[in-house]
Amino acid sequence: MSARTAAPSGAAPTAPARRRSRFPFAAQVLAALVVGVLLGVVARELGPGSPPDNWLATLLATVGSTFVALLRAIVPPLVFLAIVASIANLRQVANAARLAGQTLLWFAITALVSVGIGIGLGLLTQPGRATSVDAAAAAEPSSTGSWLDFLTGLVPANVLGLQASTSQADDGALSTGLSFNVLQIIVVAIAVGVAVLRTGAAAEPFLAFSRSALAVVQKVLWWVIRLSPIGTVGLLGNAVAQYGWDAIAPLGTFVGAVYAGLALVLLVLYPVLLRAHGLSPLRYFAGAWPAIQLAFVSRSSVGTLPVTERVTVRNLGVPRSYASFAVPLGATTKMDGCAAIYPALAAIFVAQFFGVELGLTDYLLIAFVSVVGSAATAGLTGAVVMLTLTLSTLGLPLEGVGLLLAVDPILDMGRTAVNVAGQALVPTIVAKREGLLDERRYAAANAADPFADDADTDDEPVAATSPDGPDGPDGRVGAAGTGGHEGDPAVDVREGEPARV
Repeated sequence: MSARTAAPSGAAPTAPARRRSRFPFAAQVLAALVVGVLLGVVARELGPGSPPDNWLATLLATVGSTFVALLRAIVPPLVFLAIVASIANLRQVANAARLAGQTLLWFAITALVSVGIGIGLGLLTQPGRATSVDAAAAAEPSSTGSWLDFLTGLVPANVLGLQASTSQADDGALSTGLSFNVLQIIVVAIAVGVAVLRTGAAAEPFLAFSRSALAVVQKVLWWVIRLSPIGTVGLLGNAVAQYGWDAIAPLGTFVGAVYAGLALVLLVLYPVLLRAHGLSPLRYFAGAWPAIQLAFVSRSSVGTLPVTERVTVRNLGVPRSYASFAVPLGATTKMDGCAAIYPALAAIFVAQFFGVELGLTDYLLIAFVSVVGSAATAGLTGAVVMLTLTLSTLGLPLEGVGLLLAVDPILDMGRTAVNVAGQALVPTIVAKREGLLDERRYAAANAADPFADDADTDDEPVAATSPDGPDGPDGRVGAAGTGGHEGDPAVDVREGEPARV
């Protein structure tokens, strides 16, 4: 008798049922958006944001920065373990090299179209011609970048990708802090993942440990994500209190152009690509919305990674064995908002502001940097590195970065939302093209709750069958499955579904 028998009609609701009856998490985040804006307006009316003049602004800033710090703390182990596990998972996928190539190709195609939209809007709106911002008052860029910096930054300084920096306060006190270079972590993780594949059976204990550690890290990250409503209040409230309309008004044309470009990519380009592949855009947005919403709030593609992967599998029907490779890869390299639309418009803004005329070669360089250099953004909040990389390639003044820093947090919310939408879109399209997509799950009226625990849902989509039959030529289930029988503790195979790894 199956253990999954229905509960008697008078029985108490199961634990998953009780969880679903609570105030939905997505509604909590939406409510936090409203509360954050209201508190930000109140804090702005109270006066300057430095303590003790404005306790509310200080509280909002502390709450928001604490939430971001928690996300950043979990990023290094998450990126390393996710990439190692995702590369190892390619062994279970038929035509793994073809899938990887298709994924990278569609990353490049969507980035190229996105940067074209950014360039077109820049030429149409002329955002740097009529701006009233004072160049003398521009903020000092927090970092600069060049192709040489980018290439040398790929070489790991140490296995953890850690960097130390020392700063001196106004009173002469020195403080040293540690930071991490995500690009270096990615390089180390890719090397380790490939080494696991080439080592074979001897690497199985290490791979098992990596998968176990990834599950633990993701559980900790879920606890942090559960704090998103509180973090949302702090982040959005602080943005409203600190910037408000005074900072946006001088750069209003630029901000409007960026958000117009983001809207064109999200609401025009992506739906067109989905329609071209016979998929409903409405069902896509319904399924991917939890990840898009969290990305808007957290401003971190990597921090949103677990949600993005879950909605891609549970709601969009992409096989887990493929999604576990494509989504982490996209979270670190697929940046249509930060690395395509924004640097294109920002470069045109800086050129127009400083009176530099751009030619056809310059626009081609912008497109090249956007497609090839997008890994420089590395899934973290902000796109300053990508912008400085673009400006240095074109020979434009890096002081232009400081002109845009005031509105960067406001723009970063929209940029990250588009980034994450693209990171879920490309695996969906590739899975559809390769016959791997579970279209029944994609078209389901009710999307699964991505914030539910794995144990609460049967979240594996139906695997594509091989040409030799539903169980493959050697009894395996599809391309990623494993032979076995019901009750075998070593495998988890359900009818028509791949084994859970």
